[in-house]
Amino acid sequence: MSKDHVIAIVGLGYVGLPLAIEFGKKYKVIGYDINKLRIDELNEGNDHTKEADIESMKTSMSYYTAGSDKGLKFSADVEAIRIANIFIVTVPTPIDQFKAPNLKPLINASAMLGKVLKKGDIVIYESTVYPGCTEEDCVPVLEDTSGLKYNVDFFCGYSPERINPGDKVNTLTKIKKVTSGSTPEVANIVDNLYKSIIDAGTFRASSIKVAEASKAIENAQRDINISFVNELALIFDRIGIDTTDVIEAAGSKWNFLKYKPGLVGGHCIGVDPYYLAHKAESLGYHPQVILSGRRVNDNMGMFVANKVVKLMIQKGQRIGGAKALILGVTFKENCPDIRNSKVVDIYRELLQFGMNVQVFDPHANEREVEEEYGIKLISDIGTGFDAVILAVAHNEFLEVDFKKLRNGHETVIFDTKAFLDRTLVDGRL
Repeated sequence: MSKDHVIAIVGLGYVGLPLAIEFGKKYKVIGYDINKLRIDELNEGNDHTKEADIESMKTSMSYYTAGSDKGLKFSADVEAIRIANIFIVTVPTPIDQFKAPNLKPLINASAMLGKVLKKGDIVIYESTVYPGCTEEDCVPVLEDTSGLKYNVDFFCGYSPERINPGDKVNTLTKIKKVTSGSTPEVANIVDNLYKSIIDAGTFRASSIKVAEASKAIENAQRDINISFVNELALIFDRIGIDTTDVIEAAGSKWNFLKYKPGLVGGHCIGVDPYYLAHKAESLGYHPQVILSGRRVNDNMGMFVANKVVKLMIQKGQRIGGAKALILGVTFKENCPDIRNSKVVDIYRELLQFGMNVQVFDPHANEREVEEEYGIKLISDIGTGFDAVILAVAHNEFLEVDFKKLRNGHETVIFDTKAFLDRTLVDGRL
């Protein structure tokens, strides 16, 4: 890759920011986001996602300010990225209320880029999509808004993100990157670009569609495996045996995969299978395994809430007006990411039973949780609960004195992660 290349990263969330920081160590990079508050936060040297290497970010920002041929700057002004000749799109690709792909952020980003696109520029998408989305949905928007012709005046690539939020071991540079390009020459450029920052190396896919599909099935496979053990948990609950005990026993065989039951949310596993299913259905095939797995996983929050209520009834507790505590609201442990959190399903189901439900999470941003889910987090755990649900395995919860949380000996404690000492709990997945 030439040092003359200027890279624009569009979207500075969990995926875009680490990418911008790494590229800023070797190239001139402009990080762009439509959220001015996010830009202000980053320019002040802060990152609420906790994904950034803050010192590397500040060092890279100083290089750009000093006029070096590398370094990083942040901006909410689209004109700032006009100087770039490589654009990397890392905007979210969520689903709507009907479980259908919501491409609005991706299409809007493409329309914006079309206004600054120049001859010879390359647009690389990292957002998770269904096979064909880049060339069938995004490219036409780029052509319409730029007036340029695809694979003649400008080019595209696709390299699916593999960021694992909260993981400080398997970071961006340590995970092999799949790459692709719209022509063999562009595929080489894209591959070499990522090779320059990814220590684990790259895998060059044969086409953009293959690269898109590879990401979709990564998460669909994991989703299906988890749905299998979640269904086992539903069966074993009726039998009256502990799922974790069964998994430990089965795991004594070398080729058994020890997936654990639990809530499946987040930006990838709980979303991407719907993108793959959407594409399949558009081609006349109704996927069976993928969607059945999704149905199982989507209903686990309701199962947990109902199980807790049944345990309370068995202890003679009154449900209406009972005081419940949910520990954790993020979609995974030890990170602040609340996207597509399935803990919310437990919260809403308990409210339907007429319970007074409080939620505590030391990692989640209070404002974001209230804006996204209408849940006002409590700042202190308190005492006197009729039910306590460990929903997320934050390390801080290992230090909680659960005996002090009880409202007498009839309190139900339920562990969705098999995280706590089993002598403390009345039930677990």
